[in-house]
Amino acid sequence: MRKLTTVFALAAVAALAVGCAGPERKLGRGINNMTEFVRLGEIRRSMEQTAMWDNNDAAYTTGFIAGFNRSVARTFVGAYEVLTFPFPGYDPYLMPENPVYPDNYKPSLVSSPTFDHDSNLGFGGGEVAPGIGGSRFRIFDN
Repeated sequence: MRKLTTVFALAAVAALAVGCAGPERKLGRGINNMTEFVRLGEIRRSMEQTAMWDNNDAAYTTGFIAGFNRSVARTFVGAYEVLTFPFPGYDPYLMPENPVYPDNYKPSLVSSPTFDHDSNLGFGGGEVAPGIGGSRFRIFDN
C-alpha cells in the first residue's frame, strides 16, 4: 500500500511540474484538427491556391484532391494529438499550427451579447441585412 501511495504521489508531482500550457494547447489543437472536414478549410484553400498558381481547370480536380489529402492527414494527426495530449511532446506535428482558411475569407466572431461589450447600452453589431443572402456587411467590425 505504501508503494502504491508513493507512485501516485510521484505521478501527481510530475503532472503538476509539467504545467498546463503544453497539454491544453495540444488538446485544443487536436480537437481543432479533428474537425477539419466540418470546416473544409484545407480543401477550399488548396482549390483557391491551385486556381491562382496553376490554372482554373485544375482547381476542381487537382486542388480538390490535394486539399482532401491534407484534410485526411490533419484529421488523423488531430486524433493522435487528442489521444496523447497528457504526454510530453507538445510541439505541433503539422504546420501551420492554426487552422487554414482561403485567403479571401477572414473568420470573425458571431455578433452576440457574449462578445459584444456594449450590448447592454443598446449598441450591437450584426449584419445590416441578414435576410439577404451573401450580405456580409457588418456594423462595428474593425
